[in-house]
Amino acid sequence: MEEEKKSAEHFLNLIRQSKRGKFKIYIGMSAGVGKTYRMLQEAHRLLANGVDVKIGYIETHRRKETEALTKGLPVMERKRVFYKGKELEEMDVQAILSIHPDVVIVDELAHTNIPGGKNEKRWQDVIDLLEAGISVISAINIQHIESINEEVRIITGIAVTERVPDKVLQQADEVVNIDLTADELITRLKEGKIYPASKIEISLRHFFQPEKILQLRELALKEVASQVERKVDAEITVDTRLRHERFMACISSNPETAKMIIRKTARLASYYNSKWYVLYVQTPVEDANRIKLSLQRHLINNFKLATELGAEVIQVKNQHITKTMVRVAEEKQITTVCIGKPHFGIWQVILKTHSFNQLLSKLSKSDTDLIILS
Repeated sequence: MEEEKKSAEHFLNLIRQSKRGKFKIYIGMSAGVGKTYRMLQEAHRLLANGVDVKIGYIETHRRKETEALTKGLPVMERKRVFYKGKELEEMDVQAILSIHPDVVIVDELAHTNIPGGKNEKRWQDVIDLLEAGISVISAINIQHIESINEEVRIITGIAVTERVPDKVLQQADEVVNIDLTADELITRLKEGKIYPASKIEISLRHFFQPEKILQLRELALKEVASQVERKVDAEITVDTRLRHERFMACISSNPETAKMIIRKTARLASYYNSKWYVLYVQTPVEDANRIKLSLQRHLINNFKLATELGAEVIQVKNQHITKTMVRVAEEKQITTVCIGKPHFGIWQVILKTHSFNQLLSKLSKSDTDLIILS
């Protein structure tokens, strides 16, 4: 409790120091760890300190403990929207901007808004609030973070479609992990504190298994540790003689390999808090008039993914892929080049070995590292 109190006081001091709104994110490994509960606890502390705090949007999922904490807190009216014959509710961003509280609580950062509004995603609404000088406390589950979305799918077998770009988390002034052991989380589930009774058994057989929870817990801890390290790098003076990392992901038109390279390079760049690039060399074979439309669409989607993850995308038309990679690496002062694992037949290996050796030789001369991603 003492640590929670200090955290709330620290965020309060940040609010008082800045014109742009301050941003705090609670991260959890899954639903039910207590993110919303902690946000509401903090709202009560801020209110007690005379801060003008409002509930912009909270999703209690009918959990009694969470609903009880909403009492006594000022709640903004939700905007009612008609979509496909149904009346639905959304956070009323314009009303919050008009009232302009000091702090607003916004749950479910990865939420997709009902079509027709200004922003497609709730995280975009949050950025608007921050830029207007309103501080935001929000929450997200680890599976909604873009660059580790694929890792989560492998662990859980579930493809999560609502995602938040890593650059949004990188704007946070504070990132707090809400941690529970697997046993504690499963106990909460069995006690009916996460889902209604009808969903408990199926949840235990699928998502809420100890080995899955443990892996998700590790991802959450690593993510928060990475955010803390980034903050330390940004705020504490370091030896300027240390090498400043710059990453470059080299992709082809292969859709799945390209996506994997982009996500893994994004994680590396995020860990080092460094600038990074995505390079696509369009050879004559992949000219827009010759490449399949399906591959063109995948390329565009991968460029969009890279941009959302914070990369600068570079497209070059050239038949010499290796020479282009080396030239761009030199121009952008790249320290680490990331490529996918080659999938060559034996004759292709023989034919391409010379080019690959050339690449290794030229990168080593410029003190550039090469990472082959599996």
